[in-house]
Amino acid sequence: MSIHAVDNRPICLYCQGVPQKAKKRAKTSAIGVRDRLLDAADRLFYREGVRAVGIDRVLAEADAAKASLYQHFGCKDQLVASYLERRTVDARANIEAYLADTPPSQRALRFFDWVVEWAESKDFRGCPLQHTLSELTDAAHPARAIAHGQREWFAERFREWTTAAGVKDPKATARALVVLFDGAVAGSEVDGPQRASDARWMARKLLAG
Repeated sequence: MSIHAVDNRPICLYCQGVPQKAKKRAKTSAIGVRDRLLDAADRLFYREGVRAVGIDRVLAEADAAKASLYQHFGCKDQLVASYLERRTVDARANIEAYLADTPPSQRALRFFDWVVEWAESKDFRGCPLQHTLSELTDAAHPARAIAHGQREWFAERFREWTTAAGVKDPKATARALVVLFDGAVAGSEVDGPQRASDARWMARKLLAG
């Protein structure tokens, strides 16, 4: 067989005899084990819930050894907390970028445009914080502190936005907008994104005074 004949072989022939698992590891080796575990946990926990998904499912999805999970997270509870922490960090960055070009006085209402777009996205499955907390029975679970911190962040942002909007009672209006936000997300999961649009309509009424 000539050199040219070898070079012209179909690419699949070069893969013959290579174990599938080895090929998968070659593709994922560029991604750190911790990130692979978090990526897998994010997909599975958000789609199926933290109680329904066991450690073995996460390990298989991440193509990682059990020892690596304990090395990076210690236990499943901490993996759940890290999953929520990454979700909250990403959400904050996303929201801040979305509102960056919006005048402060208009950010409260503009935020609900973001909610509508989120509810309309193909991967929307509701609020990961609400889902996770509804499954936790341990009051001391580390994920609860992450969720509490995110709730405080939203409350503070709404107070800033309603103050900038010049409404008569910014604190009360901020609390009402938090309730609208919660309802928009929960309602959109059940009834579809129209609930988020309804919440935006109500937010506009509230902010108009």
